[in-house]
Amino acid sequence: QVQLVDSGGGLVQPGGSLRVSCAASESRTSIYEMGWYRQAPGKLREWVGTITNGGTTTYADSVRGRFTIPRDSAKNTIFLQMNSLKPDDTAVYYCYALKGGIVYWGQGTQVTVSS
Repeated sequence: QVQLVDSGGGLVQPGGSLRVSCAASESRTSIYEMGWYRQAPGKLREWVGTITNGGTTTYADSVRGRFTIPRDSAKNTIFLQMNSLKPDDTAVYYCYALKGGIVYWGQGTQVTVSS
């Protein structure tokens, strides 16, 4: 079982930047892919982006060009670097990991974009 710990959320002004983290309990070499989803109040959870074991990244249209997913393999950690934030980016952000056909989730971290 993979345990994930999300952290780093907070309040940021429109146009600002924020980076959230996801620490996994085991090496990425045993995990097929990791990534991020988000859920805004009253809305369904939506996919944000993915990084595969090989390092390939893909992003939702709504965040492409503004968000990236760097990783620190030595610390079994991925990040979500968010730039040019908009109020519509306000949500709880959840890290996920896919291993052996099972999806594991972090507990989520709140990101609020407001002036």
